[in-house]
Amino acid sequence: MTTKPFAALVDWGTSNLRLWLTDSQGGVLAERQSAEGMGNLDRSAYPAILEGHLSALGAESDLPAVIAGMAGARTGWREAPYVETPAPLIGLFQHAVIPDGVTRPVYILPGVCQRENGRYDVMRGEETQLAGALEQGLDNALFCLPGTHSKWAMVEDGHIRRFSTVMTGELFHLISRQSILRLSVPEDADAEADPDIFNAAVDAALAPNFALTSTLFSIRAESLLSQGTKINAAARLSGLLIGAEIAAIQSDLRRYGKAYLIGTGKLTRLYARAIARAGGEAVMLDGGLLVRRGLLASAFSLFDHEFKE
Repeated sequence: MTTKPFAALVDWGTSNLRLWLTDSQGGVLAERQSAEGMGNLDRSAYPAILEGHLSALGAESDLPAVIAGMAGARTGWREAPYVETPAPLIGLFQHAVIPDGVTRPVYILPGVCQRENGRYDVMRGEETQLAGALEQGLDNALFCLPGTHSKWAMVEDGHIRRFSTVMTGELFHLISRQSILRLSVPEDADAEADPDIFNAAVDAALAPNFALTSTLFSIRAESLLSQGTKINAAARLSGLLIGAEIAAIQSDLRRYGKAYLIGTGKLTRLYARAIARAGGEAVMLDGGLLVRRGLLASAFSLFDHEFKE
């Protein structure tokens, strides 16, 4: 390694850990990834795991680390209390906490919460990706982060004004594996394989007076009445669920005109297609790049703040 690392940037989620050594320009010098996510760890295990990965990369003992994600949850390494909306993305570093059991400088960034009556919500990790998008100049935009629990966030003037978590991915799993629709949706089904079926289901969900709960059983009925005709129940179920999610956000989509999708893979492509069906433009962003940019921006602010003090 010819360039001296500036910091270790860590995205510590529920299932996985990703760590990068970067220079002061954000260039990746080395990286590690493992399945040592928060969901698999006792609190006492965090220091040794972090040091093990840094040692494997040859990081010096005084190299600082900045961490985003579930390491800052209540059941993580050390709780980093939520910042309430409207949350300034550029100021997240001010609420970072220092965990116990470390010999190097380590900072854990906070999550963001929303306390609106009836719209309580929380996020951890996604706010750092949004901070990375802010570094790209996206200070007024609508963002979607597809996943098991998708996030929609409205950023205005560099602040997360409001956001919502949608359990579409989890609902798909529960319905396709534990409801009567399990008899119609094969476990290895590919919702992306039949775009026409998916598109028609999205269009149905976007139509006026659509009711999801009274439409779902039609998937089972169609498989019973198809008389040997091959149908893709996974594509229809996915289209109905994602379409219903997009329908709920349609007024914001019309206002912004486009949605920035943070993610990769089949699920993100399905969201992009559904957004287009709703008349919006989907712009893909690299989530890994954004989280590094957000972490790096916090690192610069933290170290500058530290040196001034």
